[in-house]
Amino acid sequence: MDFGVVLQTDPPASDVVRLMVEAEQRGFSHGWTFDSCVLWQEPFVVYSQILAQTRSLVVGPMVTNPSTRDWSVTASLFATLNDMFGNRTVCGIGRGDSARRVIGQRPASLAVLRESMHVIRELAEGREVEHHGGPVRIPWVRDGRLEVWMAAYGPKALKLVGEHADGFILQTADPAIAEWTIGAVREAAGAAGRDPGGITVCVAAPAYVGDDLAHQRDQLRWFGGMVGNHVADLVARYGESGPVPKELTEYIRGRESYDYAHHGRAGNPSTDFVPDDIVDRFCLVGPASAHVRRLQQLKELGVDQFAVYLMHDEREKTLAAYGDEVIPALR
Repeated sequence: MDFGVVLQTDPPASDVVRLMVEAEQRGFSHGWTFDSCVLWQEPFVVYSQILAQTRSLVVGPMVTNPSTRDWSVTASLFATLNDMFGNRTVCGIGRGDSARRVIGQRPASLAVLRESMHVIRELAEGREVEHHGGPVRIPWVRDGRLEVWMAAYGPKALKLVGEHADGFILQTADPAIAEWTIGAVREAAGAAGRDPGGITVCVAAPAYVGDDLAHQRDQLRWFGGMVGNHVADLVARYGESGPVPKELTEYIRGRESYDYAHHGRAGNPSTDFVPDDIVDRFCLVGPASAHVRRLQQLKELGVDQFAVYLMHDEREKTLAAYGDEVIPALR
């Protein structure tokens, strides 16, 4: 199992770079960031500094979307970094949540997302593609490579992952939800004539190593609120008795509103509706041994990478615990 670390690009950017360098030194293979350019600093600028100060770390957004930038811009950003640093990027992408909603726009449709993945990958790898009604190619790309990993929860999105994406990003560490979603992705891949085992599976969730469970839960409750934004869309689309498992949908019944000013941050006042058992299921808490047990479960389900959201008050301690105890146990 590989390991990634997920950060927000809060200023100063030098702190983000420092933590990414430390993560590589502790055995992490991937460095991810949020991509919401109003709430945080522009990530692609920061990626250049991270890549310059690391040797093999692969970087990318968790996740970008089809609508913030023109697809040619997104492709050129990845291609430029790959040309400078040797194909060390990955494109995590979804429909768009905070990046779109904070500027008054809705997330993209799945049809737009599907087309964007194709165009971005083709352009970033130097091939010609039709874009805005005409042929487009980035002429300076040489030996470019870009995998596109799609974030998804619902049945139609999971089907799209299986049919078109190189990787699947699941933002919750609940084994029951992981089993259902991975199964749906693999089924769709097989039906499309693709190798189900060829799709990389990345589970991303907050992890906090320590013994004070009450404090850890309070620090990580924000994640249930963030996931709840996507779940609310699913319930609106499929209903409470639809095909989405109740393990994912039931807890949002007490959700009333959400303030993106506190998005992804400990102490988010919009997440009081998230109960302790959801924090325990969706996140990894407790001593390092508890993290190892959960990750072994996920590995057995086919998870290839666990990406740690480090949005809490013990980032360095958790990085150290993963480097010293968790990562060695899973490799």
